[in-house]
Amino acid sequence: MSKRHASKHKIDRRLGVNIFGRPKSPVNKREYGPGQHGQRRKGKMSDFGTQLRAKQKLKGSYGDISEKQFRKIYHEASRMKGDTSANLIGLLESRLDAIVYRAKFVPTIFAARQFINHGHVKVNGRRTNIGSARLKVGDVIEVKESSKQMGLVLEAIALTEREVPDYIDADHSKMTAKLTRVPALTDVPYPVQQEPNLVVEFYSR
Repeated sequence: MSKRHASKHKIDRRLGVNIFGRPKSPVNKREYGPGQHGQRRKGKMSDFGTQLRAKQKLKGSYGDISEKQFRKIYHEASRMKGDTSANLIGLLESRLDAIVYRAKFVPTIFAARQFINHGHVKVNGRRTNIGSARLKVGDVIEVKESSKQMGLVLEAIALTEREVPDYIDADHSKMTAKLTRVPALTDVPYPVQQEPNLVVEFYSR
């Protein structure tokens, strides 16, 4: 598993957006970058810079995805039929860690990765500890019986700042969730605007 050495708040400040939608994000108070030069007026960003920023935002939204892994997902999306940017979103949202997070079994995407790694999740009845595992429509995930009363899980379910999207059928009484369809970009509840079309432009240069 790749490790993120920078704090989550630094990611927000570097990108200038509350990428995870957290109430305590520093950009809720100040939208300029970190450091003594953070408040300098910025010039117009180049096309490359705009594309790079779009890639950083989308990649960052899924926690600790490495550049190598993210590029691999892009190449897979580009080989699929249809629109590459739509395919990219569909592949990212079909990851096990993304579904565990969207189903509100954990409070953050980072917690989802750790939760899965520690063996708290089953997929179709079998324990799975790989957060990047790809789920198919109809696959069912379940929080392991001994993990259902964990404080982390109960805290996440009680969160009111986000809802379970309609492409995931979550039952919090049974701690199960099912991917009912592959979502489009407009279906995914990103806290900030994502531009996967610019990510495609970045990689296809």
